[in-house]
Amino acid sequence: MVVRGVSPWGPSVYQLMHYGADNAGSVLIEGQWWRIISAMFVHVGILHLATNMWCLWNLGLLAEPLMDWFGVVAVYILTGAAGNLLSTWSNWVRPIHDASGAAFFPAGAGASGAVFGIAGALIVLLKSKRLPIPQYELKRLRKSVIYFAAINLVIGLGLNFGSGFTGVEIDNSAHIGGFLCGLLFAVPLVPRIGSPRSEFTGRMRLAVSAIVILLVLFGFYVAHIPPPQGLMPPPGHTI
Repeated sequence: MVVRGVSPWGPSVYQLMHYGADNAGSVLIEGQWWRIISAMFVHVGILHLATNMWCLWNLGLLAEPLMDWFGVVAVYILTGAAGNLLSTWSNWVRPIHDASGAAFFPAGAGASGAVFGIAGALIVLLKSKRLPIPQYELKRLRKSVIYFAAINLVIGLGLNFGSGFTGVEIDNSAHIGGFLCGLLFAVPLVPRIGSPRSEFTGRMRLAVSAIVILLVLFGFYVAHIPPPQGLMPPPGHTI
């Protein structure tokens, strides 16, 4: 994006949308469902990118021994998609209205939904009795992840509360959707450490299949919600 002339500090909404950001109107009116995936790889400037990658680095170092590299990639993609899908639903049923009463939708971008998803999966996996790690150490690690998720969610809610729409806001729906999906993803899973390889592989397939089915069903439901009132985009403007 920077090579193409996009500001590394503050990309415009148009630029974010051009490179794959999520938007309820683009997804549900224009049928651009690929944005549910692409939005998690687009960021609102280098600070946003650096913050998410720092969180991903720390959580990933803890997650990869428990889920293998495939599990980390799977939970990243699926929980990121879940967060963006919940964000799309939330913005569709509760759109922003301008002074004339016309409804429009904000752009959504970033990997934070996927980061929250990995945190959710870790909270479940670190509860396992199979891990060859002292219980006090597991409790400490699990408590750290819970604090991480809780503090960041509270910060996001606090920054948005009462501020009105400023053009750039924390997408708490994506955070919540990713986190809940991460919890669900890890329920049938067992940690790779301390379990037979065949059992881990089978449970991983079950986890991926179950989440994919749930996302497809929820996407089908969202696609059939009637448009909000006042949906009148300006001429030549993509909602």
